[in-house]
Amino acid sequence: MYPAPPVTKTRMASQSAISEMIGRHYTDAMTDSGLRKAQYKMLAAGQPRAAVDAFTRFYGLLTSGEATVIRENDIEPLGELPKVDLTRSPSPADIVALGQTAIVKLNGGLGTSMGMKKAKSLLPVKWGPLPGVGEEIEVMLTFLDIIAGQVLSARAATGAELPVIFLNSFRTREDTHTALAKFPELAVDGLPEDIVQNKEPKLSAVDLTPISWPANPELEWCPPGHGDLYPAMAAAGLVNQLLTAGYRYLFVSNADNLGATPDPRVAGWFAASGAPYAAEMCLKTPADVKGGQLVIRKSDGQLIQRETAQTHPDDMAISLDPTRHRYFHTNNLWFDLEALNTELERTGGVLDLPLLRNEKTVDPSDPTSPKVIQIESAMGAAIRVFPGAAAVEVPRERFLPVKTTNDLTLLRSDVYELTPGYYVRAVTEPPVVELDGHYQTIADFDARFANGVPSLKNATLLRVFGDVHFGKHTVMTGDTVITATSTSAQVPDNTRLSGAVVI
Repeated sequence: MYPAPPVTKTRMASQSAISEMIGRHYTDAMTDSGLRKAQYKMLAAGQPRAAVDAFTRFYGLLTSGEATVIRENDIEPLGELPKVDLTRSPSPADIVALGQTAIVKLNGGLGTSMGMKKAKSLLPVKWGPLPGVGEEIEVMLTFLDIIAGQVLSARAATGAELPVIFLNSFRTREDTHTALAKFPELAVDGLPEDIVQNKEPKLSAVDLTPISWPANPELEWCPPGHGDLYPAMAAAGLVNQLLTAGYRYLFVSNADNLGATPDPRVAGWFAASGAPYAAEMCLKTPADVKGGQLVIRKSDGQLIQRETAQTHPDDMAISLDPTRHRYFHTNNLWFDLEALNTELERTGGVLDLPLLRNEKTVDPSDPTSPKVIQIESAMGAAIRVFPGAAAVEVPRERFLPVKTTNDLTLLRSDVYELTPGYYVRAVTEPPVVELDGHYQTIADFDARFANGVPSLKNATLLRVFGDVHFGKHTVMTGDTVITATSTSAQVPDNTRLSGAVVI
């Protein structure tokens, strides 16, 4: 069994004790009331020193106005990358490398863009047998169920121990622990089930002081982005635990990317590369134009990540040109644990990551609520602090995220199949799916696809305008554009549609 997770309690130190701590550790901040108040709030809520240090650094970048723009003239695009061949059988060296690998799954998201209020990884996505129960009974599996199946199947196939640790947030931890109780066999003795993502105050866009929202005080807090992986690991001592237990490599990916499987061939490539850090990349398709990219800094040849927010407006068009920047980042990362431990010990978990300034409202569901600034960072940006870091091209099958109900439609459809090893595979080229606002939330989506999503394996496009409810066993072929002329328009059972359809 996993060790019992520690209980998170509010730090009960007195105001004077916290003020003394701020004065002792953050004397440079005493002239900035906004930062001082934020530090006080974090310490009072029991946030670890590494989290407060990281926030302090980013607050300084925010208030200094330091430019983080990376100009096109200062970088080179990636050239041809080495490739991992996933069609060959794993070699003995691959199996050894996987046996030295631990896994971290980023599981802090709630899926708020789809109207969810619990861990996004608990969203049902595909029919299949529950891992460890047998193939006789199929249920609608969640991301978490499929991740468990992938890890247990990889263990059975390779003999690797493969510990999996979830990076939960304060909003997803309880739900995740409850769901993982179904899989006691996932536990690896001496290692935790999870570590907890830190939280930080949302800042008023007016004066950069911590926002107050008595109607729902929980909304005063936000996660710091997945760049918080590093201070969270430092605070938990996770890397030291893994090294002590005999592991050498760490594979990190998003919980909503079911393509990020524990594959021995990728582990073998990373082990053979000798790199301290590596990023999995895919060739762009027309659907992958937006977003940042890995580039090569001309001044020293170092690989760095350039986010969209770091791109100068004059460079935006060329940065999105897939003939120049041919690859996109899967957010699947590999670390040499010894190199990572050295960097975490050197910095206390406060890596030299660029600031991402995110403007929102304090209540995401209420656009009239006060505007706030959320300080965030991206874990992939850490590539710039590891000399000798590498990138590798992987097949598209290693990138299967669900960010919107458009993605969910495809995943639940017959375009993808679930293999006995809990790998999700496309059986045909996925079509483009574009659903309008009637399908944005999971509740609205499920109400309109109550009988299941249509067959899409022979479709090239599904675009839906209006309030359309789909019957059983509906089939879309070619380009299908459906327009509703009334509320609750119906597609009858066993209907085949193609072309322009008005209902």
